[in-house]
Amino acid sequence: MAIGLPGTLWRGAEGGRQTAPSGRKAVDKMVRLNIPLDPGKTGREAMSLESNLRKLIVGQDEAIQQIVNIYQMHLTGMTAPGRPIGNFLFLGPTGSGKTRIVEATAETLLKNPRAVIKIDCAEFQHSHEIAKLIGSPPGYLGHRETHPLLSQEVLNQYHTETIKLSFVLFDEIEKASDALWNLLLGILDKATLTLGDNRKVDFSRAMIFMTSNLGASEMSALMSPRLGFAAPEARRRQSAGTVDEQLTGKISRSGVEAARKKFTPEFMNRLDKIVTFQPLGTDQLKKILDIELNLVQQRIFNTSTDRAFVFTLSDSSKGFLLEEGTDLKYGARHLKRAIERLLVQPMSNLIATEQVRGGDWIRVDYDDSARSLRFAKEAEGLPVADMARLVDTSVTIPSMAMASGAAIEPARIQTAKSSKRS
Repeated sequence: MAIGLPGTLWRGAEGGRQTAPSGRKAVDKMVRLNIPLDPGKTGREAMSLESNLRKLIVGQDEAIQQIVNIYQMHLTGMTAPGRPIGNFLFLGPTGSGKTRIVEATAETLLKNPRAVIKIDCAEFQHSHEIAKLIGSPPGYLGHRETHPLLSQEVLNQYHTETIKLSFVLFDEIEKASDALWNLLLGILDKATLTLGDNRKVDFSRAMIFMTSNLGASEMSALMSPRLGFAAPEARRRQSAGTVDEQLTGKISRSGVEAARKKFTPEFMNRLDKIVTFQPLGTDQLKKILDIELNLVQQRIFNTSTDRAFVFTLSDSSKGFLLEEGTDLKYGARHLKRAIERLLVQPMSNLIATEQVRGGDWIRVDYDDSARSLRFAKEAEGLPVADMARLVDTSVTIPSMAMASGAAIEPARIQTAKSSKRS
């Protein structure tokens, strides 16, 4: 097929139009530089996205790299015209970060983790429920009152002046009816959706993400087999929270095979990237623990400036949280539940009983005899600037708090007292 070049590219220095033979002669006379190029490098914006995603997402390097690659193609205008920017299918066990990585991408690019149009596919198990997505056609009772969830206005609601991107997430896609899968064929292939009133929706500036737990039972059987010679070793590995490369490869293959059995070939053929998320081992959960603790500290600062305080954990207390929250089958969600149960709920009791006030510094340690966390007040009346020095750099201090100062009285160091009730 002939490539049509703009007319200005064919004009010579004097403005005259060059013929094809003269153009070939000019090419023959060119000096060949033979400079080696490195296609493995990424641009500044894509590198920034990758760096931020690696701070928020742990243990899923392949998924991060695929998102960065597609975003780099979008920035350079190399994405296929008339298609979404990228179509992703994320497979893997529960609690591995499939939904979180979409929110982290939106948080990095649009500064808002909620800037994701999330479709819970469990709500579309029957074909007639598609009307909630595209609206009812004219003539149906109440069609004017049915507002489609995927209109152009909804799709563009999070666009900024600098970034015109939409993130659409179909969560647990395997739970939807065949009607939704067929509806997605046009979106994934032509970036177009026709609503019930014949309006067109353009998805050419959207990243389409689909998550699925397909193959979860097979992955669970691989991680913790009950029979065979490998069962004792698998139980030891599960208790230690370690994942080897052989197990990772088996999990990836089982996820893709389960997806191919569930979805039609034309559906699978429209996907750009299929990524199987890996189960999280102890090393990954240690990093996730620090991230989650920083999120708890951020939650404290965001509540109110006059009640803001800081807390620090000893290594033994972190080890206890990690021990209670490690389970290969349930991933990071099990760790989050352990943090909520063992750390957040006791701290809420301390706040409610006014044992902890704004400007306090709380130290959390591990009580081996009681197998629980022990809370002690290290200092009180700390100004915001001092509290900021005690927390991780990823925690953002509200600007109002920095301007006003949370505590006015000078800091007073106290001897540690246990807040545990007798």
